Amino acid sequence: MTMMDVDLNTWTLFNHCDRHFGDVEIVTQVGIDKKFRYTYKDFANRTRQLMNALDSLGIEQGAAVATLSWNTYRHLECYFAIPCSGRVLHTLNARLSPEDLTFIINDASDVAILVASELLPLIEKIKDDIPTVKHIIVLDDDSALSPQGEILSYETLIASQPDTYTQHNIDERSPAGLCYTSGTTGRPKGVLYSHRSTFLHAINASSPSGMSICCSDAILPVVPMFHASAWGMCHAAVATGAKIVFAYPHLDPKSFVDLLIDEEVTLTAGVPTVWIALEAELKARKPLNHSLREIFSGGSQPPKALIERYGRELGITITQGWGMTETSPLASVARPKHSMRHLSREELLDRVSGQAGIPGPGIEVKLVDDDLNEVPWDGTTMGNLYVKGPWVVQSYLHGRGADSFEDEGWFKTGDVAIGSPDGYFVIADRTKDLIKSGGEWISSVDLEGAIMAIDGVVEAAVIAVPDDKWQERPLAAVVLAPGASLSLEELHEKLIKAGFAKWQLPDQIKFIDAVPRTSVGKFDKKVLRSNFVE
Repeated sequence: MTMMDVDLNTWTLFNHCDRHFGDVEIVTQVGIDKKFRYTYKDFANRTRQLMNALDSLGIEQGAAVATLSWNTYRHLECYFAIPCSGRVLHTLNARLSPEDLTFIINDASDVAILVASELLPLIEKIKDDIPTVKHIIVLDDDSALSPQGEILSYETLIASQPDTYTQHNIDERSPAGLCYTSGTTGRPKGVLYSHRSTFLHAINASSPSGMSICCSDAILPVVPMFHASAWGMCHAAVATGAKIVFAYPHLDPKSFVDLLIDEEVTLTAGVPTVWIALEAELKARKPLNHSLREIFSGGSQPPKALIERYGRELGITITQGWGMTETSPLASVARPKHSMRHLSREELLDRVSGQAGIPGPGIEVKLVDDDLNEVPWDGTTMGNLYVKGPWVVQSYLHGRGADSFEDEGWFKTGDVAIGSPDGYFVIADRTKDLIKSGGEWISSVDLEGAIMAIDGVVEAAVIAVPDDKWQERPLAAVVLAPGASLSLEELHEKLIKAGFAKWQLPDQIKFIDAVPRTSVGKFDKKVLRSNFVE
């Protein structure tokens, strides 16, 4: 033996946050004008209380325990108490329809759900359809909710529990977290993160090749904690002792900028639509008295013009990262190399901005044609993007989507990319015609099936069209039977009844005589895009 054999589990991330960073703040904005503050010492004590509470409920080791919440200090406690006590943290997407939530909860066999009070009606609506769930715990103050029936109050549950806990011996390859992704068409698929992958991804996020999170930082994750583990920011912050700031989910731009400035945030991260919405407010504050060293943007490609304006007019760097739920998610970051230090702002914009970036240490990337032959990284040739690495999914839960995995261990992302001679790559297109709106996937095929089920609809195809705010939004091209009619409002009503969330609904409907087809009879969406995308 050369070195100590220490399991890389979530305890390794959590263990010394109170001893070494006990005085560091965690701040949650719980309303427009109200904040809750406590320290890592308080966080660690309450997290251990929750570990004991989960034990007291008799929840078995290895069981899936779900959360349905926004970004808050209580959600952070769940992030560590559930896996450190030997259970599996399953983050539920608060933006999903009741039908998708029901499927996901049942597919994961969740035994408990910790839910924010404002999201409780979602669970109450489906509670009769989720038989594996034995405990519903509301993440709220005692004053707002008392234990009643099968619904428990979080604060009451942990109040009587000790703040010490005997560390479990958890194998690093055992499951720690579960997140679902649509990925391709059809039902969502579960991605099961191990303790080892969670630890390694957190170290990647804290490294300069990732987000460079350390104890000198105050981070503000705009990306929801239910979306791909908040891009690993919370795990990295707890491990390194960075101050954490959680924003109220419904903040207006002015209040959000106030929070950034008042809490001296150094790093924030979210989808491009956030930075588009904030630009005018930031410009109105010039000269801007801020502590930001970087904005990290992911989920979809930020416009180069936006990156340029932030840098030139606000002095704020926007750095793009790429990944997906299946890659934990951070797989690559677009940072300039040392050899580029003498390039002008315009040259850097052309060479680096808009790129998916360079894979992080441990992540391998290859671009192949349809026959799995590797294509050259020449800056022009497109190839199907495959990835491999210690925090990349090996298989979906229950063996679904087996065609996304190769015998040699590569994962087929479903994206098409172009590699450059200098090692950067850029996402060029998507093979499954998914629509990415505000960082969330919308399945065009699912929408098409539901639209074609409407009386009077003969055919329907859904495509993505650019949107200034959300980057992409769905447009429905519809062929009606003679004498039939369908308004956009009627379409929305029928799709909501079919189980779609409001944010998934098409913004536009275009009536056509026939859906164009390829030579093999498939819908030719390239033609539709040329007709409707300006």
